[in-house]
Amino acid sequence: MSGAGKSLALHSLEDLGLFCVDNLPLQLLPKLVDLFHESGTPLAEVAVGVDVRIGALLDEVTKSLHDLSRRGISYQILFLEASDAVLTRRFSETRRRHPLGRTVVGGIREERKRTKVLREMADRIIDTSSFNPNELKSILNRAIRFQKTRTMAVTVTSFGYKYGVPIDADIVLDVRFLPNPNYVSSMKSLTGLHSRVSKFVLSNRLTKKYLDVVKAMLGLTVPQYQREGKSYLTLAVGCTGGRHRSVVLAEVLKQFLSGKKFPTRVVHRDIHL
Repeated sequence: MSGAGKSLALHSLEDLGLFCVDNLPLQLLPKLVDLFHESGTPLAEVAVGVDVRIGALLDEVTKSLHDLSRRGISYQILFLEASDAVLTRRFSETRRRHPLGRTVVGGIREERKRTKVLREMADRIIDTSSFNPNELKSILNRAIRFQKTRTMAVTVTSFGYKYGVPIDADIVLDVRFLPNPNYVSSMKSLTGLHSRVSKFVLSNRLTKKYLDVVKAMLGLTVPQYQREGKSYLTLAVGCTGGRHRSVVLAEVLKQFLSGKKFPTRVVHRDIHL
């Protein structure tokens, strides 16, 4: 059903490692299989999103699925729906038009008629009326019996406040209170990747205390982000110009998180500005 969370579901399945295709006409399902075979790519863990916008092609569902079965390809149909009141509210909040009918209520009524055959064929019907994104992701995980564990990926970004906070940051650390190598003439032209700058910052007693606190905080919170279903986490570390202190601490925290078995990369956004 439109508004029941198809796009969110596809994003969640993509995060779980599936190859996702949105609004593929059902008569092209066999063609999708052919493309995988011709490219030599193993056909496994593919999700196809379908809604009423494909129109009369819903009639092709039985024929296309029979073709998949004939080829020995297993599949599941998950039908997402929600109550009329919830669907109406979601369309109102997003100010989107329903793809059917001039009114949302009329469109929902007509859509239920047109998708009836898919609902009846579904292996599982998922009512998303009361689900938040993490709950839906968990339900989908169980519904497709997807047992592969995927570890949340972490990006540690150093930045300069004078150039703005990274818009994708989940956690922001402000280290402008630490001693600044920029005011030491012999280190002004260097960056936090240089051993002299790193030693200057890390040998400070305040830095050591701060890192102890930050590591304890990350050790507590980062696993909880993963437990909540987050696939990517961005930790931003900022100083004034993004060239010295933030770079040093970003490197240290990258090593710390890698040691906790989280795939971690570091990005020094403003190091050359």
